[in-house]
Amino acid sequence: MGLLSDPNRRRALISLLTRLNAPICVVCYMAGVAWFMGLAFEPFTLRTYMSENAMGSTMVEERFPAGERALATGREFAAHKKKAGGMPVDWLVKTMQSHGLEVFTQRFSRTLPFPDENKERYMVKGTNVYGILRAPRASRTEALVLSAPCTPGDNNNQAVGLLLGLAQYFRSQVFWAKDIIFLVNEHDLIGMQAWLEGYHHTNTTGMDWSPLQGRGGSIQAALSLELSSDVITSLDLVLEGLNGQLPNLDLVNLFYAFCQKIGVLCTTQGKLQRNDWDSVSGYSHAVQTMMLMVMKQASGRSWGDHGLFLRYHIEAATIKGINSFRQYKTDITTIGRLMEGMYRKLNNLLERLHQSYFFYLMPSLSHFVSIGYYMPAFGLLAVILLLRALDLWVQLTAPPPRTEDGVVDPEQMSSPGVLSVLTPLVISHLTGVALYTLPIRFQEMAVEHFPVSETEAVVLTAIAVYTAGLALPHNTNRLLSGGGTEQGWKVLKLVAVLYLAVLLGCTALINFSLGFILAITLVPVAAFVTPHVPKFPSAFVMIVLSPACTLLFSVFFFQELQEMPISFLDGWMLYLSVISQGILDHCLYGSLVYPLIALLVYPCWLIFWNILFWK
Repeated sequence: MGLLSDPNRRRALISLLTRLNAPICVVCYMAGVAWFMGLAFEPFTLRTYMSENAMGSTMVEERFPAGERALATGREFAAHKKKAGGMPVDWLVKTMQSHGLEVFTQRFSRTLPFPDENKERYMVKGTNVYGILRAPRASRTEALVLSAPCTPGDNNNQAVGLLLGLAQYFRSQVFWAKDIIFLVNEHDLIGMQAWLEGYHHTNTTGMDWSPLQGRGGSIQAALSLELSSDVITSLDLVLEGLNGQLPNLDLVNLFYAFCQKIGVLCTTQGKLQRNDWDSVSGYSHAVQTMMLMVMKQASGRSWGDHGLFLRYHIEAATIKGINSFRQYKTDITTIGRLMEGMYRKLNNLLERLHQSYFFYLMPSLSHFVSIGYYMPAFGLLAVILLLRALDLWVQLTAPPPRTEDGVVDPEQMSSPGVLSVLTPLVISHLTGVALYTLPIRFQEMAVEHFPVSETEAVVLTAIAVYTAGLALPHNTNRLLSGGGTEQGWKVLKLVAVLYLAVLLGCTALINFSLGFILAITLVPVAAFVTPHVPKFPSAFVMIVLSPACTLLFSVFFFQELQEMPISFLDGWMLYLSVISQGILDHCLYGSLVYPLIALLVYPCWLIFWNILFWK
């Protein structure tokens, strides 16, 4: 404290930080990136462990015997689905009732803001069917959910068959202390959203759905099952939910513990765990797995039906069966025993899962990186913004330099007008509002005047508004105020740097992956852009590091991580599809990534663009 309370020492410290500002910023940036890359090295990670005492042991005897019957039920479900041209509601209701469940249906409909060309749908109508197994040994105040989506074609029929087989088997057991809800939802996330809104008496997305006639207790946990083959080689655990939310780590630990006990190969991000962590290939594999999780989490979309449960504080995950070229095969009976074991342990819960981590990254299922380990990497990047803000503040508060005859330069004495600083801020944010609102509102006009579909009109309008924004802010100062001062751009940059620091900090607390990726690209721009750097090279670098180009690079990088490289043309088409899906996810499910980019990140970047062309 003496260092800061002593005026002389404080001035010396500030002088040191301002004199070495640029080298310190470069070192912090390199250290932040190196810290993040080192997180995948196994000695720097923590081994997963069970924190919840009620689930601390896997000593339950799994006896599920009806794998072949479940496959037969799945084939029967597929035949009725093909005959009905969709969800075989009547057959499902009759089958669940024959298993002794209380069966209910829910109808829903939703008109999308523009057609979803990936799944070829616009006006969506469907029915959810769910059966409730009432708890025979408790007051029915808590519940667990097992769901399986009804998807088009031959996909996921085995999952529905296993769900019905488990329902029949669970009905014969007497130790259940929680209601178990068996849900078959139509139209994937849209159907799941309708069911969750109906279950919790909320309507946050404007969807039309019929009220639920039957409910269980407060939902403690949920698992979504996706199987499309009679035999599988491994089970992949999908964790990433809406807006980057993750389930409690104990749910991951429970899945991994039972996979180890029963002898099922398990993966995360489709990657098997490797033991050669001390080799280059082993470390590269861990980095690849962790980066896949970072990219998925940063997208803000739900990567399975489980993702919508997380917004209701329900711990959930999706278990996906993979049938690949591996020789190791697992039958449906084994998967049924795995699900039985997990639900029996969840049945023992006395309270919601809360003792383990909610913020983590996973280079493998047996190791994780906690928030206390990965936040310093972001902190090293964020401190660059604070150092630049300190440097600008010292420059603004320092007395103006005098000439040899003792006269102060009048330009250095002139203080910036409020309008000259406020105008770029307002115009930049108005451009962001246009980027957020115009694509959907102008799609009909674009379709009338151009030979494009509604989806193409939305995406191209967004790109057009984004590009047009580059021409707006850097002329506003000259047009409205007649020119800016040297002090003016420093004040504007000080405001923009602090604004970006708060924005990235808040984003990283909610979705670390998104905040870190934005920091990697925006912090260099914020740190070193001034009106005095070469215009054209700096403008090129700024465009390369802009949010739109960051998204484009992320598309190609994600494909490389999945070991599915694509050509530039295919990548561009996928990039346009990602934009349309981001807007749809916001309108349908409440994803926050698109409004965050349009209303906050892009305007902040435009302010630095304005500073580069400051007159």
